[in-house]
Amino acid sequence: MPRPNWRAAGGCAFAPDPDGHDIPLWRPEVFPSTVILVPTPEGFDGARHIDLSTLGPFAVEWRDASSHHLVLADSGGDHYLCLAQAQPGRGLAAILPLDAVFDLRIEAVTRLYRRLRGRPAGPLPRALELTPQRRARLIQLLHTLDFRFAGAGPREIAAALLDAEAQALPAIEWKSSATRRKANRLIRDAQGLMNGGYRKLLRGG
Repeated sequence: MPRPNWRAAGGCAFAPDPDGHDIPLWRPEVFPSTVILVPTPEGFDGARHIDLSTLGPFAVEWRDASSHHLVLADSGGDHYLCLAQAQPGRGLAAILPLDAVFDLRIEAVTRLYRRLRGRPAGPLPRALELTPQRRARLIQLLHTLDFRFAGAGPREIAAALLDAEAQALPAIEWKSSATRRKANRLIRDAQGLMNGGYRKLLRGG
């Protein structure tokens, strides 16, 4: 069968949620590196007001009825912001939910604070960085999904992504081959990634 025509992600201003929600995938409840900013409580008059016009240009901007989502480009790793109920001239506070990824949220706020003070933000948290091996594996899984959606079976996927000779193996050899097991594992892991597993990547898993 013809090889699928793979394309880089494009045509969409932000990474959409594969679950079908018309909101960015990097919303803070899913992606701990998204910093939630809200107006400061009363009494914190010294809290810093952020003039957004001085931070840009932003790689992405998106709004819904209650919040303003922004992606601020940075050579060390982009900053993701969610401004909720912002008030002009009012200082801002960061909300840090006490959840299982609290440590990642602290690192995201710390990186943003360095940037706001004119200092290098530093690298992304190690848990959110992809090693070359992990990146290669994810690309392979995405290619596997492309083939499955194009109607390919395990043998065709194996021949395209693992071993070109798999296509010529006699049926009895193919059935007991390690290549067949690897192809089936690719299909299983690719489907798991599609069916919610992608969320683990956003949370350092």
